[in-house]
Amino acid sequence: MPRFCFVLAFITGLLLPALVQAETAVWSEQSERLELSRFVDYRVESSPISFSQVQALPESEWQQNGSDSVSLGYGGDVYWFRVSLRNARAAEALTFLEISYPVLDHIELYRASAANPEQPLVLGDKQPFHERPIHHRNFVVPIAIAPDTTETLYLRVETTSSMQVPLTLWDQDAFYEAEQSRSMFEGVYYGIVLVMILYNLFVYMAVRERSFLYYVGYISSMPLFLASLHGVAFQYLWPEATWWNDQSIIVFLNLVVLFGGVFSIRFISVTRQNHPYLNRWTMAMVMTAGLLALAGLFVPYEHMILPTILAAFVGCSTMLMLSVVRWIKRDPAARYYTVAWVFMLFGGIVLALSKFTVLPRNLVTENATQVGSALGVILLSVALADRINREKKRAFAAQQRLLAEERKARMAQEDSLRAQQEANTMLEQRVQERTRDLEAVNLKLLELNARDPLTGLKNRGHFDEVFQQDVVRAYRFQQPLSLLVVDIDHFKSFNDTYGHLVGDDCLRMVAECIGRHITRPQDMAARYGGEEFVVLLPDTPEEGALRVAERIRNEIESTGFRVSGEVLRVTVSIGVCSATPARADATKEIFTCADDALYQAKNLGRNRVASDPHKCQSISATALS
Repeated sequence: MPRFCFVLAFITGLLLPALVQAETAVWSEQSERLELSRFVDYRVESSPISFSQVQALPESEWQQNGSDSVSLGYGGDVYWFRVSLRNARAAEALTFLEISYPVLDHIELYRASAANPEQPLVLGDKQPFHERPIHHRNFVVPIAIAPDTTETLYLRVETTSSMQVPLTLWDQDAFYEAEQSRSMFEGVYYGIVLVMILYNLFVYMAVRERSFLYYVGYISSMPLFLASLHGVAFQYLWPEATWWNDQSIIVFLNLVVLFGGVFSIRFISVTRQNHPYLNRWTMAMVMTAGLLALAGLFVPYEHMILPTILAAFVGCSTMLMLSVVRWIKRDPAARYYTVAWVFMLFGGIVLALSKFTVLPRNLVTENATQVGSALGVILLSVALADRINREKKRAFAAQQRLLAEERKARMAQEDSLRAQQEANTMLEQRVQERTRDLEAVNLKLLELNARDPLTGLKNRGHFDEVFQQDVVRAYRFQQPLSLLVVDIDHFKSFNDTYGHLVGDDCLRMVAECIGRHITRPQDMAARYGGEEFVVLLPDTPEEGALRVAERIRNEIESTGFRVSGEVLRVTVSIGVCSATPARADATKEIFTCADDALYQAKNLGRNRVASDPHKCQSISATALS
């Protein structure tokens, strides 16, 4: 078996580099639009490198994207991307390459077939808008591909925003047709928002209700944020202000949270009297958003984007929670408000699903955020108008009531509210007591289910669960993970000679010796089965794991227990595997490595510790090849 694993690893090492390169994107006679993300290879630029050096890199240096989106998250790394295009037509293909993420800072586009391939086309939102080859909110580059040839494009991308590089190859006529629909959609959206801004501004000037003023600030910040994020503002409002183009995203997104929070408190009546904790929490969120918006005028984008995203997430969650709470409290305005927020969040969800190819990418899904926010804006405007009408009717009705009837109603309402509060308090106390009791029982049951009844160590089921979690954690943070497999030497003959009761005492003694060397909270020892034990040591390199294994072996060897006047001693063999997992599902490989090392220790004479560094390295290096 070890020899077969070695041959399999050798063949995999030879074939894997050849499989890394992405397939070539084919532009056929029927092609009008081609998504290129799944044809892309990429690599991190660890040090400055020229285009000629990039071309000369071996295939093992490139990693295939393999998915329908190129999204590598936030970070300070510079990436190279490569995509090969083959024109299967009999005539020259006149295409546009669209990079539809307009907030990328710096893009260098290299063409291997260009007259001067070392001279790139420079794009990015750090360049003035008029320097783009095609004046468009996204980055659009004309690409002409000769008939029956293959063109390889290289992109060097550097950005402080999320490293998303959605690449689409368009037929030029199809691009302009699609752009007409997109422009119409954008125009309708911004037109609706502008009408709502003017309408509510005029209403505020007429009635002097501050809710309308806060709402105008909210629905003004939202389209400005979307326009900044989608590149529309850079195209039409500030085409030369490259610094402000980044900072505007920070400022307007925080203003959305600020005005949205203040508007929510006033519109659905989240006061200090009826919701003191929610009111304080929302005001703290509003002040935080205001400070972040102010800081966005001075602090660079790369230091502000993650706090801003966190503040926006907390803000949106808070406002949705407020609407649900007030709806439960039967506030009529909260119904409109909740439905409006559902529309806005639904638009964002539809857009996200289209980006992950769960929904088809079309005009509706691409503009789902604008559609949802437009519907939400309209609905909230209707809600504001409805609130004014209801308040007028309530005021007229209040004037018709006699003071005596009003006093009686108030007293009855207070008594009812007091009784309700007392009932709610008692109910909450009972629920809390029952919840605490259930939690205590559940904890005891979980502890009993996780323990081996004979040795007191964790059992195999609990070990399997924790082992999988630790492998995922070690893979995510690229930390070493060590596994010890401990087996009692000649335990079967020992059990046959002295009986099962003495054998049980032996197992308990070995478990106690192992347990004394589990010193960290994250370490774990478990009985795997029979006379076999396992020890899991997260964030522990091979050297540390070998020391722990040797201490366990020495203590067990030197520890005896008396049976019928005779002192019995046992020894153990230990297999060790220490690796930094290259995959999140590497549990089988790590356990097999430790188990093979255990058999190696037994073959070498037992009562020893063994490991196989080469096999551990192969587990760690699988994803790096």
